[in-house]
Amino acid sequence: MTKLMQWLFAVCVLGVAWAVVCFDLLELGFPRPYRELAGPMPLYLLVSFGCFSLATVGYRVATFNDCDEAARELQEQIKEAKEDLKKKGLKM
Repeated sequence: MTKLMQWLFAVCVLGVAWAVVCFDLLELGFPRPYRELAGPMPLYLLVSFGCFSLATVGYRVATFNDCDEAARELQEQIKEAKEDLKKKGLKM
């Protein structure tokens, strides 16, 4: 099962549970405060997911590793390429 299928399955299960509580589809007799609380729950979950995603991206950007060795190697390759082009007659 792919990650997308897992997420879709979880969203469907939560959606069915929300519909059962909010609209009392199975006539389980939930008290009115439960149904009133369940109404805006998808919006709360969407905002919470957005905050979590923003925090995760921010954390990953803040802890991104620098690759000093790779940067030095790339600078050396650029220098070699410039020298090679000068030998071949390219004016910079």
